[in-house]
Amino acid sequence: MKTSDFYYDLPEELIAQTPIEPRDHSRLLVMNRATGELTHRHFYDILDYLHEGDCLILNDSRVLPARIFGTKDGTGAVVEFLLLKNIANKQWECLTKPGRKAKIGTRFVFGDGLMACTVTDVTEDGNRIVEFTCEGSFYENLDQLGQMPLPPYIHEKLQDKERYQTVYSRELGSAAAPTAGLHFTQELLQKVKDKGVKIGFVTLHVGLGTFRPVKVDDVTQHKMHSEHYELPEATAQLINETKKNGGRVISVGTTSCRTLETVAAKEGCIKAGEGWTDIFIYPGFEFKVLDGLITNFHLPESTLIMLVSAFSSFDKVKHAYEVAVQERYRFFSFGDAMIII
Repeated sequence: MKTSDFYYDLPEELIAQTPIEPRDHSRLLVMNRATGELTHRHFYDILDYLHEGDCLILNDSRVLPARIFGTKDGTGAVVEFLLLKNIANKQWECLTKPGRKAKIGTRFVFGDGLMACTVTDVTEDGNRIVEFTCEGSFYENLDQLGQMPLPPYIHEKLQDKERYQTVYSRELGSAAAPTAGLHFTQELLQKVKDKGVKIGFVTLHVGLGTFRPVKVDDVTQHKMHSEHYELPEATAQLINETKKNGGRVISVGTTSCRTLETVAAKEGCIKAGEGWTDIFIYPGFEFKVLDGLITNFHLPESTLIMLVSAFSSFDKVKHAYEVAVQERYRFFSFGDAMIII
C-alpha cells in the first residue's frame, strides 16, 4: 500500500480560510458505509442520520493559544515559540522559529515582561525545552499573550479565538482543534439529546504531528506521533450499554475514533483509563468499536484520510472526495463535514 494511493487533486481555492457562520450551516456529505452512496445535506440535518439509542462520542480537548512571540535578551531579536507538550509545571517542549536564535541558556521575554522563559535543552529533532516564569497563573497569562496555532494552510487571521474551539471544549492541552466537532452548536447538541441520542466525552490532546506529512512510500513504515488520551468511566459505561442495547457508537472526529480503538485494542474491551496512543489506522484495520464516523475532509496522503478509508473502503472514500471537489465543498479544518454511517 503506497502513500501516493491516497493522493487527490485539490484546487487551492477549496481550502477553507474562515469558519462558516453559524457553525452548523456547513455542508454535510452523507456516505453509506456499505454501498458508498452519497447524499448532499447540511450539518444541521445530521439529526436525520442519528437514531434513538445511539451514542455520540466527542473529544472535549481544548486548544491552547500556543503561539507566542518572545524578545531575546540583549539583542531584541523576535522568536516564535509554539508550545507542543507540557513536561512539568512551567516546563514545555516548544517549536522555535528561527531555532538558531534559541540556544541553550538564552532568555526571552514575552508581553513587556508578563512572562519570560529560558531555553534549557534541545531535543534530538531540534525542539527546545524551555522553563517559563511569570506572576500568577501561567495559563491566564498565556491566554492574554497567545495566538491560536492555526494549521499552515490557513492564511487568514482568526477574528475570534473561540471559533477554533468546539462549544464543548473543557480540557486544555491540544495544539490543534478536533475539527469535526467545530460544526456543533449547543442548540444542535440539545436536539441530539432530545432525540434520545446519548453523548459521551473522551479527551485526546491533539499534537502538531497531525499535520506532519507521511514521508515514506510504504504506508506500513510510517511511525505515528504519540498523543495523550483519557476515557472516563461514565463514557465507558455509556458505550458498553449502547452496544448491549443494539445502538450505534458514532465517533465525532478521528481523535475520538483513535481513542476508542486504542482502548479496545489494549484492553480487548471498552473500559475507563488513560495513557498514550500512537495507533495508526489504515485500510485493513479491524474496527472493534465504531459504527459511524463524523469527520472533516482531510489532506491528501495524510494519516487521517487513511483512517477514513479504513472505516469504509479506499475506493468509496476516494470517489467521495472526488465528488466533494466537483461539488465545491470546503476542505480541511474550517471546511465542510462528512458522515459515514
